[in-house]
Amino acid sequence: MTNATHDQTVSLRKPVADNIIARFSQALVAFAERWFPDAYVFVLIAVIAVAVGAILHGGSPLAVSRAFGDGFWNLIPFTMQMALVAIGGYVVAMSPPVAAVLARLASVPKTGRGAVVFVGVLSIFLSLLNWGLSLIFSGLLVREIARRTDIRLDYRAAGAAGYLGLGCGFTLGITSSAAQLQANAGSIPASLLPITGVIGFSETILTWQNMVTVVMVTVVSAAICYFTTPAPEQARTAEDLGVALGDDRIEAPKPARPGDWLEFSPLLTILIALLAAGWLWQTFQSGNPLITLSGLNTYNFVFLILGIVLHWRPRSLIESFSKAMPSVSGVLLQFPFYAGIAQILTKVPNGSGTTLSDTIAHWFVGASSNSTVFSFLVGIYSALLGFFVPSAGGKWIIEAPYIMKAANDIGAHLGWTVMVYNIAETLPNFINPFWMLPLLGILGLKSKDLIGYTSVQFFIHFPIVMLLAAILMATFSYHPPILP
Repeated sequence: MTNATHDQTVSLRKPVADNIIARFSQALVAFAERWFPDAYVFVLIAVIAVAVGAILHGGSPLAVSRAFGDGFWNLIPFTMQMALVAIGGYVVAMSPPVAAVLARLASVPKTGRGAVVFVGVLSIFLSLLNWGLSLIFSGLLVREIARRTDIRLDYRAAGAAGYLGLGCGFTLGITSSAAQLQANAGSIPASLLPITGVIGFSETILTWQNMVTVVMVTVVSAAICYFTTPAPEQARTAEDLGVALGDDRIEAPKPARPGDWLEFSPLLTILIALLAAGWLWQTFQSGNPLITLSGLNTYNFVFLILGIVLHWRPRSLIESFSKAMPSVSGVLLQFPFYAGIAQILTKVPNGSGTTLSDTIAHWFVGASSNSTVFSFLVGIYSALLGFFVPSAGGKWIIEAPYIMKAANDIGAHLGWTVMVYNIAETLPNFINPFWMLPLLGILGLKSKDLIGYTSVQFFIHFPIVMLLAAILMATFSYHPPILP
């Protein structure tokens, strides 16, 4: 090899550093690839950190141990739901009709960098409708784009873009658990109702302030995707990462014996679809279909029935279901540990009878002097707790009593306080791989492959959205809780 050829080869291997964001991104990517542990190791570290914190807070070691064991299985229904979110999305996406849509969408981007931006924006848009659809569809779209031979796609950057909906989008849309709970008097716990009243969507997700926030996070996210995606010569494709893409489409075998005919006949599919149609009609005609669909059980039922119909023949569905199973291994292994973390944080009191989560929350709330400062501090706290309890809004029940009481005392708008919580609580998802697990299973990657890119999103988004939420709080006027 000549010196000139050697120098050219070395130059191609050097990280692209054409702007400060690219340099920052590649530094984090290099750090994550070298030092970030597997998601399972990450959750074990988080368990130990929270356990030590609870003991230092005054909880007894025995109480911490008991809380960990008592809470370990609390997320089993949710774990099953999440597993079926991944499987249902995978099954639907591998059906012939949806596979054709994915292929058509995958042909839209003209460059690898454009593909990353395209996936990121689509991920955020879909998350406003349903976070499960965003996560699974985006992952399968990345795989489809990665099969193209006319562009060089950085598989890691594209995978991270497919995660944007879970990092900064879904709680701003119709699947916001906190906004849904506060909009329905029957869902609000009796002890919480006098504090918050009923807060309709017109004061939360449908405000112009929330629309501004959605536009802002989408534009910022797209810009980060653009500037952090490596140039083609530096891109690491799925092949470079050792990921076998193959073909996700199902090629069902031919019937081999007379007893196989039902597996290859649409008869049972038609009968099951008719049976499900009655329940679906009764469920969706009673309210807003998007709100109805955001319930995990309903969502999973719809997607499973949809998958059955789209595959048409039972054998095709069986094959796709089996192919989807590896995508949920991380979910089944790790979610129980997060349930233990939540139990330690919220159920281990110190000598004064307060838990670690209470103490953290009261410190932030007590430091507020006006509604703007209150908004900023609540956002920081929500993000901090969200790092250890990534609950997709379920932890609002824990935080709402003291946060909303403080909002009433300070004169902060109750609806926007809910949205400040929503804006902040998902940001830690960028650096906590909890929600990333189904996506990692689909992509065939490890959390360290994406964290470098998603961390850039976190560090840039955090100050921007926290400041935006605090500024927008000043555009609201406080009114007391509205009781039904």
